[in-house]
Amino acid sequence: MPDRLSEILPALRRRWASHLSPTLRPFAVSDGATGSEHGIGTGDPAFTIVVADEEGVRALASLDQFAIAVAYLDGHLDVAGDLLAALAMRGLFHDRHPLAYASRFVKPLLKGQVRSDRQVIASHYDLDNDFFLSFLDTRHRCYTHGLFERDDEKLEDAMTRKMDLALDEIGVRPGDQVLEVGGGWGAFAEHAARRGIGVTTLTISAESERFLLDLAAREDLPITVVKEHVYRYAPGRRFAAIVNMGVTEHLPDYPATLRAYRRLLRPGGKIYLDAVAARAKHRVSTFMSRYIYPGNASPMVLQDYVRAVARSPFELISVHEDRHNYFLTCRDWGERLDAARDQIVRRWGEPLYRRFRLFLWGSAAGFAIGDVLAYRWVLRLPDPGTLVPPPSA
Repeated sequence: MPDRLSEILPALRRRWASHLSPTLRPFAVSDGATGSEHGIGTGDPAFTIVVADEEGVRALASLDQFAIAVAYLDGHLDVAGDLLAALAMRGLFHDRHPLAYASRFVKPLLKGQVRSDRQVIASHYDLDNDFFLSFLDTRHRCYTHGLFERDDEKLEDAMTRKMDLALDEIGVRPGDQVLEVGGGWGAFAEHAARRGIGVTTLTISAESERFLLDLAAREDLPITVVKEHVYRYAPGRRFAAIVNMGVTEHLPDYPATLRAYRRLLRPGGKIYLDAVAARAKHRVSTFMSRYIYPGNASPMVLQDYVRAVARSPFELISVHEDRHNYFLTCRDWGERLDAARDQIVRRWGEPLYRRFRLFLWGSAAGFAIGDVLAYRWVLRLPDPGTLVPPPSA
């Protein structure tokens, strides 16, 4: 293995020397068998890629993001030192997998969006609830970003600020009925219900449904849990407001989603939304599409969404950029995941820990370097009965 490792070093050094990204940091490659270490770039290494065996050598020699990620998942490669810095340099390696990209759209085309979404959501969210609780905030269990006043603020306080802001934005009062799209682990539903607001929360995850039903019964909260896709939900009534925290990524057909909102929202009602975003539709790494969110889920594309809103009856009330808030959130999740490593490996195994370690720290790196964006925004459905006509001439 030492000879083979030496053979791939020139390619890594050439790639490093030609890479113009401002995130570029020197790093080292280490032979896990012999302990020999080789520097890439100039200066002290920010991290070290540890090559465990021949599989790891082949993966690194491919200069392929996905092959390197899979080798990390299987323990053929490891990273010592600053994982955030390592993942921020993923542009050093290519990610060209056209067949894998095209396969993301097969199930939605063959089975329809609703059936495909059920399978995709189950593959990610129907892990043991305790696994997610090992790294989420302990107060709200929220799986989207918080809103921070400062970088060292506790994640729990940032999440409370977000829940309060969402309630303020939709302008509901005790006794009002709100529809939540994507219940998760009850973050918004519990926060709103404790203020006397009735919440109907939709989920298509069996584990989420079980958690939410137990929460509502145990705490005696005005929460109704419905296991149904928002496209299929037909309650026969309209809601005072709608909240969607982090589900727009799973609803990439914006016109269809806005039609569902129009059907479910009372005229004059508002919708609070937030989402991970990108500058182009379906710009998702092969690792993300194969191991985290299979199917045609996509970061929200703001310009496309705004065009869809412009063709709908909705008004866009506000838009806020939240990339740094999401970076801080993913950083905290990654730190909590790492702190719980022994427990996670004991209960669910090393591969799951490594998969979510790449996901959470990779997401933090994406937000840090601007490859991934985030927004929150508010829509309003005008009430024709309250429109004020322009003054006559």
